[in-house]
This record gives sequence, structure tokens and C-alpha cells, in this order.
Amino acid sequence: MDINLADLDKEEGVPFLKDTPIPASHPGLVAALTAAGLPVADLADGEGKFFAYWTLGGTLAGYGGYVPLDADVLVRSVVVPAAAQGKGIGRTLVALLLRRAWEEGHQRAWLLTTSAGGFFEKAGFKPVSRDQAPASVLATPQAQGLCPSTATLLSRTITV
Repeated sequence: MDINLADLDKEEGVPFLKDTPIPASHPGLVAALTAAGLPVADLADGEGKFFAYWTLGGTLAGYGGYVPLDADVLVRSVVVPAAAQGKGIGRTLVALLLRRAWEEGHQRAWLLTTSAGGFFEKAGFKPVSRDQAPASVLATPQAQGLCPSTATLLSRTITV
């Protein structure tokens, strides 16, 4: 039986995704973050782990990354091309990104956002006051000023 895996979607119509590790300097990542108005100034520090996400048919579905912080991670970026937004790809991408972090032994994810709080709350993140964040999260460039002080801090336990 011949099956074209490139045409398979999950039950809700969202394509299966696969990830590929990429360097923080990857031109596609930098361009996608810039186009989305997300910061890129800290990418050169090399502390983050970044991935390109592809459909099984080879179409780029987005980028994601996190910064390892002992038992925690700071979700550094999640970006899906505008044409693919609203189709469940971002939700799948976040699940795969957190799975990668979990496989490395991380237990809790944190992130700062000014505009995507609702999206991340649907992915299980909850708003947290900054005084509840570990020092490692508060010491990141994002918390130290790369993200505005008005950015919402969210967190969730990583489970798979």
C-alpha cells in the first residue's frame, strides 16, 4: 500500500509537523522574528535552542526556540507565517517545542509577551507575577529590558 505521508493531517485538519534544529543566526529565523516585530538582539549570545518546523510535505510552518535555565526554560520565540496562522499550527509547534525541552529534563516553561497572552493561555500557560519567577528567568535579556516592562509573564509545567 502506497501512502503519501506529505498529505496526512491530524483529525482536526492540522498538518503533522517535524522539527529541525537550527542555529540562532539562521536567516529564516531572523527574518521571521523581524517580520513579526519580535526581538533579535539577543540571538548572537548563543544560549537559545531553535528549531524550524516543517509539514511532512516540506512546507515551512514556523520557528520556535527556548533558552535552557536549569530545570526551567524561557520560551524565546514562537512564530508562524501570517498565511498559516489560525490553523492550529502554532499550538502544535508549542507542544513540540515543549516536548524537546521536556526530553532534556526541563520541568517548567516561562515566557514574556505583549500580544500573544491569549494564545499561550490556550496552550496551558498562566499569568504569573514577576516576583514568583526564578532568578534565572528574571536575569534573561528578555526580562532585563529586551521585552518591555509591560510584557506579561506566563508559566506552565511541562508535561507530555
